[in-house]
Amino acid sequence: MIIASLAFYLFSFIAVISALNVIFQRNPVHSVLWLILTFFNAAGLFVLLGAEFLAMLLIVVYVGAVAVLFLFVVMMLDINVTMIREGFMKYLPVGAFIGVVLLVELALVYGGWAMSPQAEALRLAPTPDITQIDNTKALGQIMYTQYVYVFQAAGLVLLVAMIGSIVLTLRRRPGVRKQNISVQVSRRKEETVEVVKVPTGKGIA
Repeated sequence: MIIASLAFYLFSFIAVISALNVIFQRNPVHSVLWLILTFFNAAGLFVLLGAEFLAMLLIVVYVGAVAVLFLFVVMMLDINVTMIREGFMKYLPVGAFIGVVLLVELALVYGGWAMSPQAEALRLAPTPDITQIDNTKALGQIMYTQYVYVFQAAGLVLLVAMIGSIVLTLRRRPGVRKQNISVQVSRRKEETVEVVKVPTGKGIA
């Protein structure tokens, strides 16, 4: 029990420190690297909770795909940090106001927090018995039985967001060259390829 408590405090401390570094690092590449460290520590916390499937999912999906994709995009774009920070002081009052509003909302939520009578029983048995059901099956039963409508609603929200991003990306704008697949496919060899016999030593006029 002592080892589990020490591991919890270790993972939590490193996760909080790395999450703060994601925000305060000046270099975007360093921020993404700190984000990967945050994901690893969050996966460790999931393992301590008995949710090894979520821990593996966090590492495989978020670290192996999302965070690495962020890292590649940031490195390829070569973002000019100085240009990004030019309007920092101009938007600082608005950002500070939004931060204060969020802190007030969090304080109101914390002040109105009420403990459920079943919380003590759930705390004593946070995970199902491994001999009866594994973690993946328990997670599937919760998502697809108790919270199936919420799960479907989240899927619809993601679908709407995906369609919106596609519509915004594919809109026609003047001055932007686009690929016309039908024109490319309907081309004939005679229209695109010209065979020229070049005399030796003379080149092409």
